[in-house]
Amino acid sequence: MGRMVAFLVLSLLCLARTCSSSTPLMEDALLLAFLKRVLSPSPALDSWDSSHPTSVCMWRGVQCELGRVVSLDLSNLNVSGSISQEISGLHRLVNLSLAGNFLGGELRLSNMTALRYVNISGNQFSGGLDWDFPTLPALEVLDVYNNNFTAPLPLGLVKLRRLRYLDLGGNFFYGKIPPEYGGLEALKYLQLAGNDLRGKIPGELGNLTSLRELYLGYYNVFDGGIPAELGNLANLITLDISSCSLDGYIPPQLGNLRALETLFLHTNLLSGLIPASLGNLTSLVSLDLSNNALTGEIPPELAGLHGLALLNLFMNRLHGSIPEFVAELPNLETLQLFMNNLTGVIPERLGASGRIRTLDLSTNKLTGVIPGDLCAGNQLRVLILLKNFLFGPIPAGLGGCWSLSRVRLGQNYLNGSIPPGFLYLPLLTLVELQNNYISGTFSENPDPGPGGPTQLAQLNLSNNLLSGPLPASISNFSGLQTLLLSDNHFEGTIPLSIGDLHRVVKLDLSWNGFSGDIPPEIGNCSQLTYLDLSQNNLSGPIPPEIAGIQILNYLNLSRNHLSQGIPRSIGGLKSLTSADFSFNDLSGKLPDNGQFVYFNASSFAGNPRLCGPALNTPCNYTSGEVRPRRSVSGDFKLVFALGLLVCSLLFAAAAILKARSYRRGDGGGRWKLTAFRKLEFGVDDVVECMKDSNVIGRGGAGVVYMGRMPNGDEIAVKRLLGFGGASGHDHGFRAEVRTLGNIRHRNIVRLLAFCSNPRTNTNVLVYEYMRNGSLGEVLHGKRGGSLGWDRRYAIAVEAARGLCYLHHDCRPMIVHRDVKSNNILLDADFHAHVADFGLAKFLRDGGASECMSAIAGSYGYIAPEYAYTLKVDEKSDVYSFGVVLLELLTGRRPVGEFGDGVDIVQWARATTGCCKEHALRILDPRLQGAAAAAPPGEAVHVFFVAMLCVQENSVERPTMREVVQMLSEFPRHLPDGGAGELSPSSSVADQQRPGAGLHKENTCYKLFPDLLN
Repeated sequence: MGRMVAFLVLSLLCLARTCSSSTPLMEDALLLAFLKRVLSPSPALDSWDSSHPTSVCMWRGVQCELGRVVSLDLSNLNVSGSISQEISGLHRLVNLSLAGNFLGGELRLSNMTALRYVNISGNQFSGGLDWDFPTLPALEVLDVYNNNFTAPLPLGLVKLRRLRYLDLGGNFFYGKIPPEYGGLEALKYLQLAGNDLRGKIPGELGNLTSLRELYLGYYNVFDGGIPAELGNLANLITLDISSCSLDGYIPPQLGNLRALETLFLHTNLLSGLIPASLGNLTSLVSLDLSNNALTGEIPPELAGLHGLALLNLFMNRLHGSIPEFVAELPNLETLQLFMNNLTGVIPERLGASGRIRTLDLSTNKLTGVIPGDLCAGNQLRVLILLKNFLFGPIPAGLGGCWSLSRVRLGQNYLNGSIPPGFLYLPLLTLVELQNNYISGTFSENPDPGPGGPTQLAQLNLSNNLLSGPLPASISNFSGLQTLLLSDNHFEGTIPLSIGDLHRVVKLDLSWNGFSGDIPPEIGNCSQLTYLDLSQNNLSGPIPPEIAGIQILNYLNLSRNHLSQGIPRSIGGLKSLTSADFSFNDLSGKLPDNGQFVYFNASSFAGNPRLCGPALNTPCNYTSGEVRPRRSVSGDFKLVFALGLLVCSLLFAAAAILKARSYRRGDGGGRWKLTAFRKLEFGVDDVVECMKDSNVIGRGGAGVVYMGRMPNGDEIAVKRLLGFGGASGHDHGFRAEVRTLGNIRHRNIVRLLAFCSNPRTNTNVLVYEYMRNGSLGEVLHGKRGGSLGWDRRYAIAVEAARGLCYLHHDCRPMIVHRDVKSNNILLDADFHAHVADFGLAKFLRDGGASECMSAIAGSYGYIAPEYAYTLKVDEKSDVYSFGVVLLELLTGRRPVGEFGDGVDIVQWARATTGCCKEHALRILDPRLQGAAAAAPPGEAVHVFFVAMLCVQENSVERPTMREVVQMLSEFPRHLPDGGAGELSPSSSVADQQRPGAGLHKENTCYKLFPDLLN
């Protein structure tokens, strides 16, 4: 149909040329009418009335001069489709703007001798720039930013001698930067960032003496350092060569760029000293050399940079003191020097200019006091000085700093009291003062001031010397999510207004002197997951209202003076995985419901009047008290011991006989085998495997044995715990297992058979054996270095395909519920297979297993919505898979390596600022070698997919089908035979590619700089 339409249009054009009444404008109108037909219907083009071609000059986006169409501007009109090559028939077109739409396909331009301005940025054009550039001699502006062009940089551009603006950024151009680009003498703007370029930055670019802006970094990977020839660009205003793995020194020749206002060289591998010649850049406004390996001191020559507003030198190896001149820079707004080895004191006059907005000097070795004028102009928003050796009081002026939003002063030696009003500042969202020597009281709320109510969300005052009562005005912090007051000297009762903290998630009042009852109002804190009131002087009963906090995960009431019994209703909290009631005055019978059956005796120690099976203490069931023990004579003890020894011997003999009976195949009853494939072994062979010498794993779901069959086949035998029952009701377990046995997929561990023994109530699953164990064992063990990037990427794709099959191709859908690296098994060739799918459902529905991880997921992999809904679905699996991707990318475990309460998702967000450009910061160091190296573009892409999967809102996560599509964008990593399993869809695979969201002025790391700490 499209060819027919094109033929008709061309026929009309030919006919028009033969008519005396035909005009070039009519020809232009017919071309535009054809263009409308090939584009998707859009209200924006309703004015293009092909029945009245003479009105073409009044059509939206069309301008005419001297009887010809000279401008076509369809930018940001939400049109889609492909642009036909016939557009080249608009011979007098001067301006062509198609930016910000959904146009795709290949675009070719030729013979448009008047064309001066082309902007097709923000679309989906692909292929290469196969344009006939010699036939576009007037072209001055070419902007193809943020498309999908995949080709070497076009060499034909060097023919465009009038070209002054060239933007090829945010695409997939590969290869080297042609040295011939140095011949574009009229060029004033050159953007090549956000591609897949390699090699050296050609020194010939130093010939572009008219150039004012140059962008080369982000996703590109250059070697050979920064060419000194760039120092010849005397008219340059902006130089951005960030995030492209540059090494070597900063050439001192850059000091010749006297017109330079912005110099960004951050996130590279630059070393050596900061050149003193940079002090010559007296026009400089923004200087960012952060995240490199620079050494030495901050050069005093920078004192002449009076226009400097941003100075970022963080994450280097600088030493020495912060020069006094920094405080005298009159326009300085952002100063970030964190994570260096700086010593000495903070300049006393820092902030006196009244313009400082962001100050981060954390993780250094600074001493002295905090300057008192940091908020002189009430502009200070972010103040981060944690992990230093600062002493003295918090400046009183900060108590009236209405602009403050984030303050982190923890892990210093600060003393004195908290300034009045400081905690109640209206814009304050985060305050960290932990691990200091701050004394005084938690003051009542004074006049709220002009800013209105507080917005504080996180408050950490732990490990200080604060005393006195907790004020009732704590209720003013209605948006508080984290309140940490542990290890202080607070006293008095816990105010009833604590129940007004409806959003608090973590509440820690431990190691203080609080007394009186636990207020029942604490049950109103419905979002609470962590509650620690231990090591206080609390008394009275445990309020049953705590059971109303349905998502409570951690509860510690130990080492108080609590009395009476533990409310049975608390045992009904399904989310409670850790509880401690030890060393109180509790009495009565322990609850035997809910999670209490999993807690050990240490959770209740130090309560002599408590009784129950967990304490191995019998109860007087009529009174609920502990049954008194009788005194036992020494002779009776001896007789009892001898009897116990005889019983032990008899028990051991019985166990041996029992084991032999298993090996004979009777097991006290008849074993039954249900095979799901043709097997070369029988049930006796399976039972023979189940002996201690063959154990290869233990977990909450059961014990796993490895067995070798008579024909040489290797199998894995999982003996399940907690399934079935004497009643004969299996809750549909066998039907579910039969469903799993029928699953066929190359990336799913094959279930070969199911064995059961009704007499002993034993169920066994027989799987194919995976020789290389689990991904978690390999990745985090000694063999982790053997997993190069290509293998890791392939494992990611294979595991994603397995989950995709469970979610999208099984009827009914199978939700795994416990996706983790230990449940991704590797065969002899390190191909990935998803294991233990469906077991979590069985554990929940089929029996009382101790495998808590399978019920709710494993710690570190659990999606955040589980805390609110207590349910898991397929998007919960997607979150867990995102954690596995971060494991593959970083080589780190999900928890335990990032500090208390921080998991790999939180750490990755903080370290990268959620920016793709910073993904290489978290890359596994074992992937830096030549053999196992990860191409930066691919590593960034995996990070991007992982962060999509771990979105807080489950609705915003992709489906596993979309995950497979995104991961399949690098064909060389696809496992053999798997390329045709899915057909990529443009909705995700094309719109969410690396580079697609790259902004010309990459500022995401500046928006959240303190998250990097």
